[in-house]
Amino acid sequence: MLEEFLKAIPVFLASMVKFILGPTIGFASGLHFITAVLATIAGMMTTVIAFTYFGDWLRTYLLSRYFQNRKKFTPASRRMTSVWSKYGLTGVAFLTPLFLTPLGGTLVAISSGSPKEKIIFFMLVSASAWSVIFCSVIYFFGSDYFPEFMKWMFDNLPPQF
Repeated sequence: MLEEFLKAIPVFLASMVKFILGPTIGFASGLHFITAVLATIAGMMTTVIAFTYFGDWLRTYLLSRYFQNRKKFTPASRRMTSVWSKYGLTGVAFLTPLFLTPLGGTLVAISSGSPKEKIIFFMLVSASAWSVIFCSVIYFFGSDYFPEFMKWMFDNLPPQF
């Protein structure tokens, strides 16, 4: 039990940063399927909840201290606005595990002014669905394709100094 919990910690931490890393690390460490799904969901939702409720505080106290002369209209801000205007909150929540990071998707959703409860609900539904899909694909097909992929990846690394 303790060993399973200790294996789930890296899955949880990796899913806070990039969603797809959770199922991948869970499979590589031999974690049980259900534990990998739950740890991946918990990692993404920790980031979503933290930035949904404490994002204003982080922006006012931390970012304003380090980034005082920030431009308001940048290509990145225009890209976020176009994603929001095309897809809305449900589309952003759907795309967050695929293309956006949990932090990026949450920031796009918060910047729209959506209610916090709706952001958390849609992100939870999206994280749950994509976690089951990613874990299913990686756990069922990973033993067949990961060894060849890893061999190919290490054979094609650039030479070291």
